[in-house]
Amino acid sequence: MVAIGGGHGLAATLRAVRTYTDQVTAIVSVADDGGSSGRLRKLLHIIPPGDLRTCLVALAEPGSLLASTFEYRFVSEELAGHALGNLILAGLIDETGDPVVALDEAGRLLGVKGRVLPATVEPVVLKAQADGGHVAGQVAVMATDNIREVSLVPSDPKAPAEAVAALEEADQIIVGPGSLFTSVLAAIAVPEIRDGINRSKAGKVYVCNLRPQVPETEAFDVGMHVEALVAHGALVDSAVCDTSGLPLGHPGVPIVDRRLARPNGLAHDPAKLASVLSDLLG
Repeated sequence: MVAIGGGHGLAATLRAVRTYTDQVTAIVSVADDGGSSGRLRKLLHIIPPGDLRTCLVALAEPGSLLASTFEYRFVSEELAGHALGNLILAGLIDETGDPVVALDEAGRLLGVKGRVLPATVEPVVLKAQADGGHVAGQVAVMATDNIREVSLVPSDPKAPAEAVAALEEADQIIVGPGSLFTSVLAAIAVPEIRDGINRSKAGKVYVCNLRPQVPETEAFDVGMHVEALVAHGALVDSAVCDTSGLPLGHPGVPIVDRRLARPNGLAHDPAKLASVLSDLLG
């Protein structure tokens, strides 16, 4: 199973999937330029570690003290705002010179089920074309509405060979949930990842967000999410959604509509999501 996206949305999928398989590869967008990740990226000239850390923790053993400590954030002086896991990943990447080796070592330390890989091993800048013109940088794109297209600079960054192989061998590919343009499509914009999705014979599922994200996908419905995937060259076989918080629209692919939110309504419930995804796997 391969899951594609970034941040807390992808982490929800990983927590769901790890309940029915330990053969999982996360392919994570690395366009982040804000917060701790942005600071480390600028200082060390590495890919941003934050979303990678979040996904490693999601695949770690539940209750792991080390995994929870990876999420610890410093609150004072020069380290303020940095997650400990970000610093460890930054050190591993800087020491090994290879993000894939660094992530595999971090996964070993955390007892991760599966593997976490970056969508590209190169630093990239996310660009968006919107009604107001061109916008550059993930943080700036997140604050933009009426986005028509996103792309990366450079336009053809190299994907890890391990990520391409995982897509070729997958039985199921799950895209999302997460910020549509700044996480999901930021990963799919890597040409080898997009082409790997389309070549794969796996069942391809899009997990839609629970509600519009303001302003990035304000007024979007499920159909508009699927249309954005298609417009960026990624085709899926079905979509999973919860229309209690997001209108259906006209998706153009088979839909599984279930109540998927946690009791607080703010995130996907891993157990509910696992039930749907494992059923789709057959």
